[in-house]
Amino acid sequence: MTGEAGVATASALEVAGVVVNFQGLRAIDDIHLTLRPGEILGLIGPNGAGKTTLINVLTGFQVPDHGSVALNGVDLLPLKPHQRSRLGLVRTFQNVLPFAGLTALENVEAGAMATGMARGAGRAWAMEVLGRLGLADKAARRVDTLPFGEERRVGIARAVAMKPKFLLMDEPAAGLNDAEAEELQRVVAGIVAEGECGVLLIEHRMPLVFRLCHRIQVLQHGATIALGTPEEIRAHNAVRAAYLGDEAV
Repeated sequence: MTGEAGVATASALEVAGVVVNFQGLRAIDDIHLTLRPGEILGLIGPNGAGKTTLINVLTGFQVPDHGSVALNGVDLLPLKPHQRSRLGLVRTFQNVLPFAGLTALENVEAGAMATGMARGAGRAWAMEVLGRLGLADKAARRVDTLPFGEERRVGIARAVAMKPKFLLMDEPAAGLNDAEAEELQRVVAGIVAEGECGVLLIEHRMPLVFRLCHRIQVLQHGATIALGTPEEIRAHNAVRAAYLGDEAV
């Protein structure tokens, strides 16, 4: 993998020339992407633009037809999903909730132990993560008794407990009300500030994207049509016509 000057980029998640075809249809068309530690990169676009497919490529659930994916210079394509997570590439799922029959603490502890952490150390780290996300008082509660927004945050806490270098978040605000979305914004910003973790954020709630992200990459029909700061994307005529309309004004 190479940076802008053709030199290998250290400490980055890099995608180069990725192509994915589904039965003759091109789902991803020559995508390039770079995510650095401490950065929040928004990935937006209409439904069917290829956003979740790209995350599946990054995490090993979809094999690309062409292209490369590297984490801190390590080729990820030969690695299975659990091997990628051990290297620090962790994702949250839009539709996968925490383990319903377990407490919040047990859910987060499961994430910690997935990294190979011993039980005692995993429990201590899980409690620390719950505290960071404002959930310490919910540690003993079964997650299926929590309000939806808190249940979502437990799922994020479980991912954070895996000590990601890069966290891929697939529509974390889906189903949240405005107050819960504001709390999510605080949580995500805190994850980056405290751990120097890079975050790739797929989200349809545009105010959240424009407040949180340092850069935004816009996909349409599997291809990148724009990449820039929130201000640049907000002013981009093609993006406004294809996706934003007046929503981000």
